[in-house]
Amino acid sequence: MTVMWDTHGVRFPVTVLQLENCQVTANIKTVRDDQSEYHAVQVASSDKPEKSTTKQMLGHFRRAGVSPKRIVKEFPVTPDAHVPVGTTLSAIHFVPGQFVDVIAKSIGKGFQGTMKRWNFKGLRASHGVSISHRSAGSIGAHQDPGRVWPGKKMAGRLGGERITTQNLVVVRVDSDLDLIYVRGCVPGVDDAHVMVRDAKKKMTQLAQHNSAKGLFEKILPKGLTGLPFPAGTKELAQVLPPVIVAPSTRV
Repeated sequence: MTVMWDTHGVRFPVTVLQLENCQVTANIKTVRDDQSEYHAVQVASSDKPEKSTTKQMLGHFRRAGVSPKRIVKEFPVTPDAHVPVGTTLSAIHFVPGQFVDVIAKSIGKGFQGTMKRWNFKGLRASHGVSISHRSAGSIGAHQDPGRVWPGKKMAGRLGGERITTQNLVVVRVDSDLDLIYVRGCVPGVDDAHVMVRDAKKKMTQLAQHNSAKGLFEKILPKGLTGLPFPAGTKELAQVLPPVIVAPSTRV
């Protein structure tokens, strides 16, 4: 993480993310049982050696015309948003000012007690408690039901799970270095792989709200009237400034 300053002189934290040779490897179309269609774009990133890649995945990457990758993910899209296979995506795919969700595996903290894991207040710190100040206390079982209910909050392993941090603002993109600056922190250890997608909640809610009111100029982030297709390619990055910063907002 690092920090930035906006035009009002306000200091705020940012996390710098980098795209590692992110390329489109497939366009997916699946017909469900109810005859509706599922469309997705498969994206792979972070090159890896051929000797550590399975033959099945080598054939898949060879058909797509890209080098072997470590990470392969797919993103649901509308039927008209399929991207040509082999397209290399740039950081310019993310529009400064938009909201994104960042998904990663959280930092593992090992076996922890109830106070750290579930924020229990613990037992009394003075009278009536003997070296049991941080214990969980009663777990609520009696002769009836005679067991512990499933899902009871108890001590156990903390962290090491898939976590989604929602509604982070993209404040800056650098197409030369393929860097994305998002406001706030993201899950995971340093140099970990993360998945960045358009915000499912806030971005969609704002767009639907403005569309229903007829404010079509407010569907996209401030200052944008349209987006080229396919958006975020290396060719598009060459005709735009290398560094784009989102306009500051007043709180």
